[in-house]
Amino acid sequence: MPLKAHVLIVDDEANTLASLARAFRLSGHEATVSDNAAKALELATGQNFDLILSDVVMPGKDGISLLEELKNAGVSAPVVMMSGQAHIEMAVRATRLGALDFLEKPISSDKLLLTVQNALKLQRLESENRQLRQRLGGHEIVWQGEAMRRVMTQLERVASTESRICILGETGTGKELIARAIHDRSGRSSGPFITVNCAAVPAELIESELFGHEKGSFTGASGRHAGKFEQADQGTIFLDEIGDMPLSMQAKLLRVLEENEVERVGGIKPVSVNVRVVVATHRDLEARVREQKFRQDLFHRIYVFPLRLPPLRERPEDIPALVEHFAAQICRQNGWKPVPFSGEALHALQSHSWPGNVRELRNLVEYLMLLATDGQVDLATVRAALPSSGNSSMAQAASSGTLAERVQSFERQTILAELKRSHHNMSLAAKTLGLERSHLYRKAEQLGIDLRALRREQESQE
Repeated sequence: MPLKAHVLIVDDEANTLASLARAFRLSGHEATVSDNAAKALELATGQNFDLILSDVVMPGKDGISLLEELKNAGVSAPVVMMSGQAHIEMAVRATRLGALDFLEKPISSDKLLLTVQNALKLQRLESENRQLRQRLGGHEIVWQGEAMRRVMTQLERVASTESRICILGETGTGKELIARAIHDRSGRSSGPFITVNCAAVPAELIESELFGHEKGSFTGASGRHAGKFEQADQGTIFLDEIGDMPLSMQAKLLRVLEENEVERVGGIKPVSVNVRVVVATHRDLEARVREQKFRQDLFHRIYVFPLRLPPLRERPEDIPALVEHFAAQICRQNGWKPVPFSGEALHALQSHSWPGNVRELRNLVEYLMLLATDGQVDLATVRAALPSSGNSSMAQAASSGTLAERVQSFERQTILAELKRSHHNMSLAAKTLGLERSHLYRKAEQLGIDLRALRREQESQE
């Protein structure tokens, strides 16, 4: 699929600006023009452009100087230079300064558009390579048992379609991992994969985050910003924790799904997008609909193919393979020698309830490897690391009352145990429990946990 771009064109000739902008717009691209280098630098540092096309010979500051200043300012958009007075020395200098290409005027529309497509593909490839290096094997789906076999069978069946998928599962079960696998197995795999955590973005910013904004549309909007839907054009957008999206945004999202176009905050015209939407939530969406906390019409739009991920406690047969995978990954990242887990240690891990699911397991594996003595993780190491001392009190607290009261009691005891284990390090506790740090603060407040009092108590004991 052709990639769409927002291009900044810099040239002191009005006719050239008009003809190039028209060629881009007829091909579905967006074009912004500037007749001088100073204005172009201001635009490029205040907005996000996919490509900058600049003339070399201009009055005042020339294109080569502009190229240097763009790179010094940290502008990452690829720059293509053009000139009617081109010579080898000029092209070599521009290339050394970081120009992606050098075109000689007059430029045919076909040549120009091909250059743009190549630049966008190269930029996307570099971005994906950076992400791959950051992940370094962190997104492989590891499983052995029947529960995940059923999930993978469904995934393979639906990935190649354009159907909207709703991934259901507790926090930490790997919903984003499954969404990425769906994208990688789809016809859009060469396009972008963009993720948005709907619960993590403040309500007042989520519209701008999803749909973008124009310069001056609100305080702090110093330039045009392309939202996540535009960034995901020709690819997949993954809306995680959609059950926590504010009702006011749900109506706007519904319109995007119906019309396949977004309207930036402060914008005056819609922007067409071609995006596959995959959503996920740990909440019961049908219950949210009944409680009028989630729009029924939006529910029917996104709940085309529900895909439920089992919690880790329902797939203990996968734990040895997951431990082996995580241990190998951690050793590679840290340059460690292999640290084996004894059979008794693995059995103890299989017996744990894993409230934080796979994310909790991964973090615990690293912790166990740091604690390991004699070159291996044994049963004693696991017993020392798991919060087993609080298990009986948790079970007792959760054995009476209504279902809601039992769940609330268990959540409270789990958080208290994890805070104690992490010495009240909120970031570490949130990571282990598979929560955003802000979510842990909100959850503690909802459960009546006085974090300040706990901290004072800890400091007095120390």
